[in-house]
Amino acid sequence: MTGTVHEPVLKAEVLEGLGIQSGGRYIDGTLGGGGHTRAILEACGPDGCVMGIDQDPDALARTRRFLESYGDRFQAVHGNFSDIARLAEENGFSQPDGILMDLGVSSDQLDTPERGFSFRFEGPLDMRMDPTSGISVSDWLGSVGLDELTDTLRRLGEERQARRIARAIVKARDEDLLPDTLALADVIEKAVGGRKGSRIHPATKSFQALRMAVNREMEVLEEGLDAAIKLLKPGGRMAVITFHSLEDRAVKKKFRRHEGKEVSLYQGGSEWQGELPKVESVWRKARVATEEEQSRNPRARSAKLRVIEKKEIS
Repeated sequence: MTGTVHEPVLKAEVLEGLGIQSGGRYIDGTLGGGGHTRAILEACGPDGCVMGIDQDPDALARTRRFLESYGDRFQAVHGNFSDIARLAEENGFSQPDGILMDLGVSSDQLDTPERGFSFRFEGPLDMRMDPTSGISVSDWLGSVGLDELTDTLRRLGEERQARRIARAIVKARDEDLLPDTLALADVIEKAVGGRKGSRIHPATKSFQALRMAVNREMEVLEEGLDAAIKLLKPGGRMAVITFHSLEDRAVKKKFRRHEGKEVSLYQGGSEWQGELPKVESVWRKARVATEEEQSRNPRARSAKLRVIEKKEIS
């Protein structure tokens, strides 16, 4: 598949939140189709530049072609955003003016059957963001125990019927009945008793949990947030787009720890307590897509954008 350029979610809000400046230097930690990066390049021109990071070699190849007209103002780097500090140093992007992370699976990945991300198509049980490394869902399911699988579905998928689904998956695995994505989706659907009038497929949360498990998405998010906040120059901003509550809670919690708070002292006065480096929220609440954008771009319906600014070292 050649892939298509999809409209970036919350584009105007990202540009506003990052406070894009002409001549600025920015990092898109989740390059994907390059829609956000193109918007940033347009806003920071004529001399600003962007480094885009993605762990998917296919996405990098497509986006290099998509953005080749920007010349050396754009660099595409293969890697995981948890390694953002090392990648930035190696490519001359230390202390950037802004960093963006747009979490989740891209439309191109979902629409490519051979990647195995979607239960809408028949494909291998893979789901690796970087198909050149790590283990596939098939390999992971081949050895996981019932308790660990139950915990994964409950914790990463927030699936209320985790135990029932886990039992069904383990039984199908042991009987060698999980050849592909459609078979897995069918096992899950039967385990929970069908769709029961819901518009959402019963396998949605389980597929999310399995994808997050093999890609270590929550661990990578934690590592990436810590590294990115340290990497930003003082006064620089970081924007993070999430698509489900588990990620949003993790981002909100991390930002709050770095925002800290003033605590009254017993002997009088107060002192700031929190995790360094200190940051400040740009907006009091997360931004969400307008009704118009949600109707135009269904992917935007669950998106939340949070932005923080790194404070000067005092």
